[in-house]
Amino acid sequence: MKLIIQIPCYNEAETLEVALNDLPRTLEGIDEIEYLIINDGSQDNTVEVAKRWGVHHIVSFKQNKGLAKGFMAGLDGCLRNGADIIVNTDADNQYCADDIRKLIQPILDGKADMVVGARPIDDTEHFSYIKKKLQHFGSWVVRRASNTDIPDAPSGFRALSREAAMRINVVNDYTYTLETIVQAGRERMAVTSVPVRTNAELRPSRLFNSIWGYVKKSMLTILRAYMMYKPLKCFTYLAVGPLAVGFLIGFRFLYYMTLGSAGGHVQSLILGCTLIIIGVITFMIGLVADVIAANRKLLQDTQYHVRRAEYDAISIRRETEKKTERSD
Repeated sequence: MKLIIQIPCYNEAETLEVALNDLPRTLEGIDEIEYLIINDGSQDNTVEVAKRWGVHHIVSFKQNKGLAKGFMAGLDGCLRNGADIIVNTDADNQYCADDIRKLIQPILDGKADMVVGARPIDDTEHFSYIKKKLQHFGSWVVRRASNTDIPDAPSGFRALSREAAMRINVVNDYTYTLETIVQAGRERMAVTSVPVRTNAELRPSRLFNSIWGYVKKSMLTILRAYMMYKPLKCFTYLAVGPLAVGFLIGFRFLYYMTLGSAGGHVQSLILGCTLIIIGVITFMIGLVADVIAANRKLLQDTQYHVRRAEYDAISIRRETEKKTERSD
C-alpha cells in the first residue's frame, strides 16, 4: 500500500520546510510513503527548498494557475507514481500532520473513498467571528447540495483512494474543496470526515482578498456544481416562481372576465402570459441541461476507464522495471 502526500505550493519557501518536517515517515498499514509538491508558478525558491529536503516528486507550472488546477495536477502526478492513497495538505502547515493517520484509516478499513479533515472551527483563534459563521454556513450549503454530512467543507486536508482520485473532476478555476464534495456526494462515492487538529497560523490565507469575495466565489462554485449534477431540479426551482405568479395573474384576469370587467386588465394578462412563457422556457432549459448532464456522465465514465487503463499500465511498467533491477 503506497501513500503519496501532495502539497500545493505558491511562493511557500518560508513555510514549506516546516510543513515537510512534520509529515509522517511511517504509518501502520502503509508500506511506502512518498511526497509530492505542486509548484504553482512560484517566484521564490520553493522548488529548491523541496529538492533540498528530499521531496520525491515535483509537478511544476510555468505560471500561477490556481488551487483547483494545482490540485488536479497533483492527483495526476500521484496516480502516475502508483499512489494507492493520496493525502492533500497545505504548505503553511495549517493542519496537524499527526492526524494523517486518522485521515487515511477509513480508506484502509474499506469504509470510505474520500475523507475530509474537520477542523475545530469554533476553537481556532486566528479565525474571526465572521469567518467562523461563514465557514459553518458554507458547509451547511455544501451538505444540502451534495447530500453528505461533511461538517467542514472548505477544509483542504483530505485523503482519497486511488479509485476516487481517478473519478474526480474539477472544472472551476477557484478551489477544489467545495466542488469535489458536491461531485462525490452526487456520484454516490463513500464520503466521510474525521476530526483533525490545526497548528498556529504561519501566514495569512492567500485564497481570498476579502471575506465577501470568498463568499461570492464560494456560492458561485457551489451553484455551478449543483447545476452540473442536478440541472433539472435546479431549473425546475427557477421555473416555479414565474409560473406560479403567471398563473395567479391569469386566474385573476379570468375572475374579472366572469364579472364582465376584464377590459381594464389586459396589461395584467400580458404580464401573466409573459411570466408563464418565461417559466416554461426555463423548465425546457432544465430538460436540455439534464440531457447534457447524462452525456457528461457517459464522458466521465469513459474518462475514468481511460485513466484507469493508463495509470494501471504505468504501474505495471514500474513494477516490471523494479523486478528487472532486482534480478540484475
